[in-house]
Amino acid sequence: MSRDAVLAWVESPLQLVGAAEWAAAHERSVPIAGRLTTQMSETADELIALGARFGHCEPYLGIPWKLLSQHDHWLVGDGFSGQFRLAMSILRPTSLTFLDDGANTLAFARALAGSGPYARPGVEEGRVTTLLAPVALERTLRRARARRVTLFTAFDVADRERLDDLGVGVRPHRFEWTRASAPAREIGPRIVLGSARPTDGRMTLADFLAWVESVAAAGPVTYLPHRRESRAQLDAVRGIPNLSLSSLRVPAELVLAGARRPLEIFTLPSSTATTLPLVLEGTGSVIRSTPGRSRARGGVS
Repeated sequence: MSRDAVLAWVESPLQLVGAAEWAAAHERSVPIAGRLTTQMSETADELIALGARFGHCEPYLGIPWKLLSQHDHWLVGDGFSGQFRLAMSILRPTSLTFLDDGANTLAFARALAGSGPYARPGVEEGRVTTLLAPVALERTLRRARARRVTLFTAFDVADRERLDDLGVGVRPHRFEWTRASAPAREIGPRIVLGSARPTDGRMTLADFLAWVESVAAAGPVTYLPHRRESRAQLDAVRGIPNLSLSSLRVPAELVLAGARRPLEIFTLPSSTATTLPLVLEGTGSVIRSTPGRSRARGGVS
């Protein structure tokens, strides 16, 4: 394997989609080191079936040391992770490209710019992870000074001038490959996006179910599960009148990119407020992201 080849080191379905977008934008085949987490295999299979420029896909647990050591350019899904910090502290990649990791993308950009802490928001980090933070950050910024660090993102990153001064490039994308490749799907005009908020303790299950019920009370809806929802939560959702539980187990961005008519999408506040307007651009869809109410956050024209 050539050391100048790129490797995507990803651990979530959205990061996999980002790797597919990067490969398409750069017209390069990208091997995948994919962490064994929920929906990763299904998402990889879906992307490959759609023609993603993926090379060999290797599932892993822990750090894929051998693969990382064989490649000089890493596409990194989670720049905050303790595993990335450890790998950065030991190995010597020449180039780093950071893919989107949901809303953490913006916090990570602030960390690189020096306007925010190098730590995942709302997460108490372990001692080793904290100790490795300055080492990983310094080595990342050292590569930035050589213009070897890029954010490949669908998010509107602030501090671009500061990032540019540090040598960090920002390469935007709008899910061009995803939109062009997605097959048409008939899943109904009203969609509810599942959430891991009850799982994470950010919302009670009772309040979550009440919100879903309020949406379903206005008419039939299709429910797209979140990958980290508990079985108990899905069982409770399944019993709500007017609701059809989708069997699809890939990111909402992939499911909805094939929309051929306007959709009305209900969601709790999440990174989908950024990603779905891009995926659904030109469809006339509306995303309603106020919990429990139907006030539109914005349309997709």
